Amino acid sequence: MKERRKASFTNIHESFSDMALLMLATFIFLFVLILITSRLAEEYETPQLKQQVDEMRRELQRSDADRNRLLRELDDMAGMSTEAQMQRALEVAQLSTGQGRKDFEIFIAGLRDLPGDDLHLVVDATGSMHGLSSFLIPILRVIVIRSGKHLDAITWFSDENAGTYTGSMGEMFDQLVQGAPFIGANETIGDAFRKATMNARAPGAYLLLGDEPSDDRIFYLDIPSPVFTLPIGRSNPTTLWEYQTLADKTGGKMLQLDFR
Repeated sequence: MKERRKASFTNIHESFSDMALLMLATFIFLFVLILITSRLAEEYETPQLKQQVDEMRRELQRSDADRNRLLRELDDMAGMSTEAQMQRALEVAQLSTGQGRKDFEIFIAGLRDLPGDDLHLVVDATGSMHGLSSFLIPILRVIVIRSGKHLDAITWFSDENAGTYTGSMGEMFDQLVQGAPFIGANETIGDAFRKATMNARAPGAYLLLGDEPSDDRIFYLDIPSPVFTLPIGRSNPTTLWEYQTLADKTGGKMLQLDFR
């Protein structure tokens, strides 16, 4: 009887020992598996991360180069007459002669129909607008001058970031050149109008310029003034639909000008 109990106790002890060893082996296996998986993930992700960082660095360098060039161009244009400024900007945008010039004059005529005396520009400053930045900002200056409206404020937007500038027209465009990143992938138009209404008084009208539809929700009823929209790249039907809807919902109008 005693031998039977002794054998039973020994079997239970051995069973617990086996279970402990099994759990230890399982833990070691999982630990090694996690280490291997982490190492493989690092070997795969590190080159990708480095590539993304290098691409962002190149974008920033291009943006800085464009910004410096635009500042020089704006300084050069500051001493010109209004007509000379307009001619130079339109030549860069290939709108100085022929049908392009006629389209520009029609656009300006439509811009003069904006209500009120004050205008607030809302400008897409994402990476998709980078290629247009070389002539877009000078031509915006001409648009404001020819429209006969007082430029009350400028707001740029990109990736849920936005900056609003006020002051003289020259100061605002200088700040736009220096502050707008023209990088990023998200056109956060809804966030831009929220910040524009917070940071500046309600103008006679807003003028939105961009090339892609919004990546966030736009609360039309919270926009205090009509929005006139200017889609860049009219071949995008989604952009056209959204810009037309934004104009209709706020009492504005969608304008068209074929920037080349």
